[in-house]
Amino acid sequence: MCDSVDVTQAVLAKNDGLATSLRSDLARRGVTVVNLLSSPGSGKTELLGRVLARALERGIPAAALTADLATENDARRLARSGAPVKQLLTDGLCHLEARQLRGHVDNWLPEDTALLFVENVGNLVCPASYDLGESLRIVLMAVTEGEDKPLKYPTAFASAHLVVLTKTDLAGPAGFDAPAFGAHVQQVNPGVEIVRSCARDGAGVDTVLERVLTARDGAPVHRPPLAPHPHVHAHPHEDAGLAAGPLS
Repeated sequence: MCDSVDVTQAVLAKNDGLATSLRSDLARRGVTVVNLLSSPGSGKTELLGRVLARALERGIPAAALTADLATENDARRLARSGAPVKQLLTDGLCHLEARQLRGHVDNWLPEDTALLFVENVGNLVCPASYDLGESLRIVLMAVTEGEDKPLKYPTAFASAHLVVLTKTDLAGPAGFDAPAFGAHVQQVNPGVEIVRSCARDGAGVDTVLERVLTARDGAPVHRPPLAPHPHVHAHPHEDAGLAAGPLS
């Protein structure tokens, strides 16, 4: 058991070192990285496609890396936005690591990129432990997944700078308890903002993009209890940034 724990800690320590280096390199290039985490079927691909399209409409150079165990289906969907998109196949790995991101950034990322969105593998367990060199970590959850999801996967939700609730048009049919969900999120990550979204009608798309741009512009950002990179966004008045908002 001890050997297993030691190996895991060594792997994470190596990853953190690579992530720190990558973060510094991308900052010098003016690139803000957004790491998107969710379970499969949360609707993050559809929402990300709309966010990418909106960024391009505003003249903001944005790109996306999307990770899956197999197929390039999500890359094709995201490419409809007009943004540069690359599929990253993990060959069975349930998460992305900084070394994988480094290779694609070095060999593919367009020079003028200002925002790089990384759509992580659909999984709320393994990806939560790996810093990718991101500036912002967004955890998404659909109303169809149940309001107790933050309590079941506390590591993911407690490491989020922002939480996005998706498919809100299905809240009624799903019997979703919004107040309970909000309370559960705040229990594991006090003060984090929850953004409601619906990709069908575009609700929440502009808000998500604005929060990303806030981080890009250097404004104070919410510090989660399990911050993947505690040295980033340190500020004496952090709570003035992505502060908690009502779940309405």
